[in-house]
Amino acid sequence: MPSRRKPKRRIEPRFEEARASRRSADFSVSDDDRAAPPRRRSKAKRKSSPARAPKKRTARGRTKARRGFFGLVGGLVYWTFILGIWGGIAAAGVVLWYGAQLPSATTWQIPDRPPNVKIVSAGGSLIANRGATGGEAVGLHQMSPHIAQAAVAIEDRRFYSHFGVDPLGLARAMATNVAHRRLVQGGSTITQQLAKNLFLTADRTIGRKVQEVLLALWLERKYTKNQILEMYLNRVYFGSGSYGVEAASRRYFDKSARDVTLSEAALLAGLLKAPSRLSPARNPQLAEKRAQVVLAAMRDQGMVSDSEMTAALTAPATRAAAYWTGSEHYVADAVMEELPLLVGEIGRDLVVETTVELSLQKFAEETIRDLIAAHGEKGKVSQGALVSIDNSGAVRAMVGGYDYANSQFDRATEARRQPGSAFKPFVFQTALEQGRTPDSVRNDAPVRIGKWTPENYNGKYYGPVTLETALAKSLNSVAAQLIVETGAANVVATARRMGIESDLTANASLALGTSEVTLIELTSAYVPFANGGFSAEPFVIRRVTSLDGKVLYEHPAGRGRRVVDARVAGMMNAMMSRTLTDGTGRAAAFSHPAAGKTGTSQNSRDAWFIGYTGNFTTGIWFGNDNASPTNKITGGSLPALAWKAFMQEAHRGLPVAPLPGYSDAIAMPTARPQNEVAARPLFDVGGARSSRAEPRPEGDLAPPKPDSTTTASTGAPRPKVGVGQERTRGGGKTVMDILLGR
Repeated sequence: MPSRRKPKRRIEPRFEEARASRRSADFSVSDDDRAAPPRRRSKAKRKSSPARAPKKRTARGRTKARRGFFGLVGGLVYWTFILGIWGGIAAAGVVLWYGAQLPSATTWQIPDRPPNVKIVSAGGSLIANRGATGGEAVGLHQMSPHIAQAAVAIEDRRFYSHFGVDPLGLARAMATNVAHRRLVQGGSTITQQLAKNLFLTADRTIGRKVQEVLLALWLERKYTKNQILEMYLNRVYFGSGSYGVEAASRRYFDKSARDVTLSEAALLAGLLKAPSRLSPARNPQLAEKRAQVVLAAMRDQGMVSDSEMTAALTAPATRAAAYWTGSEHYVADAVMEELPLLVGEIGRDLVVETTVELSLQKFAEETIRDLIAAHGEKGKVSQGALVSIDNSGAVRAMVGGYDYANSQFDRATEARRQPGSAFKPFVFQTALEQGRTPDSVRNDAPVRIGKWTPENYNGKYYGPVTLETALAKSLNSVAAQLIVETGAANVVATARRMGIESDLTANASLALGTSEVTLIELTSAYVPFANGGFSAEPFVIRRVTSLDGKVLYEHPAGRGRRVVDARVAGMMNAMMSRTLTDGTGRAAAFSHPAAGKTGTSQNSRDAWFIGYTGNFTTGIWFGNDNASPTNKITGGSLPALAWKAFMQEAHRGLPVAPLPGYSDAIAMPTARPQNEVAARPLFDVGGARSSRAEPRPEGDLAPPKPDSTTTASTGAPRPKVGVGQERTRGGGKTVMDILLGR
């Protein structure tokens, strides 16, 4: 049976209960949660408050206006910030790019300053600085304090406060350049300039500037400010070939940087802007005007007072007359030529002590210049040279020309000229070594040797004369006879032994000095007469040391080997002393015992006087660079006068020293060997040569060997064949037999 089901109860919705239920669940929807906006208030309500509506619109407009202005500013700040970030990234990229092209910072080091060679005199006075810089490095504490102050004042006034780069200075320079529409100021600091000088080129590129900044920062981190400033002042270019403040001081003021005055320091600092254009050697007015700007900057920064500035302006810098003027620079040139042969490659600063006495050097220069100034125009002579050597070979003075500033060619060591009769002593020396004596007689008469007919000066002949007289009067005829008798090859060997190194032609005309020699080698070849017979190779470098005092070279002490017998040297001294008493060199005589020989080449192109005392041997030459004839200038005129003036000064305060062997030579027997020929008529040698032309060995010499027979009257030794007679290779005829036609 079907079950009964209860009918379903209809439940009607009741909104009150639903609201109550929702409230109990804390869930409700407000007007703000609706999708549609709430309904506006009625016009009536809006009309009820008419005064508030306009005010509300005004505030909203102002808010929009304020939002527009600040929005613009904010946008600018925002984009500036963004651009700054990207600019910084770009700058960092540029720095990284160009910095990567530099070596690793761990390998950075200050390059060595080019080595300087400081050349000093025998007394320690500075002669010259040579090297790429032209001056030695000077410590900041050693140089005049005005120099550093002036450099900082005009180049980098915030040097001691910035970190290597000066943003304020860079901004100021940019503003100035923009205002003038051209580059009038640079923003580089002293540190940046040093970095550029040490490591970089002068190219004006972005890459070089970036690298310069990086290197400047490295320098500031590694070195102190004073060290940076010292390196800068010792390396920067000051114009006229001068690198470093010491070279510039020597160049422009002829003084050390230690002694520079305020006005001179201002001038030096002013050169740093444009060294070549502002150089006082090129434009002294512009240099002085720039120095005044430097002084004003020093005053503005409190480095000098008004009174100091005024004093500097009223006493401007005194500039040296010329660059590297002075004959001592001939000595410096000779040193630099020889130095590598003694110490090898020059890789560090050196000090070279020379043998030169600076006071004598200056006096020698003045002597040459004064004589040319007084007699040059009339005598048609424009150049002169002088070399003075002591008995050890040390050069005490060397003048290579009239004016070093105008010509650096050294006529004392480089110019080869015909010595004329100044070569005759070697002919007479050879004759004495072969057995002749100063009293041997020859006939001074016209002579013909082959096609050559030598003539005496002014064509005057004296007939029978002794060799002593012939040498004193410089008789060409007798000298030509002797070279034929002794053999030209033997004369060449004698000259070589004495110190002549130039090529010599072994012919009869050699007796009259037709082969060219230098002044220094001819002078040094006379030294053995002055020192008793010992070689004396000339030298100008006594010692070479490093800056710390280490000796790298020292000239060996002691005398040279014997090159002429003492007895022969004494005879030569006796003969050549007469040149100054009654010969061609009388103008050279002074209060000390002296000897020497004049020399004049053909047409008076070259005039020489080589003379010596027991202390010094000095040679002098006058002539012209183009070998043009002078107006009858002879060795007995200007050269003899210059020699006397110099030797008087050189011997001031020295005791009188006799010539070696002079007294022995005077006491020697003077009788002539029995078979000596007294006089000869005009003869024709026909080019005859002695067959016994063997040069003597270049070791120590023995005195001339006496013959077993002697002269009847005095017992003096006599050569086996007789004075002036030498055996020919065959037949037994002597040269005298040939000359006399026997």
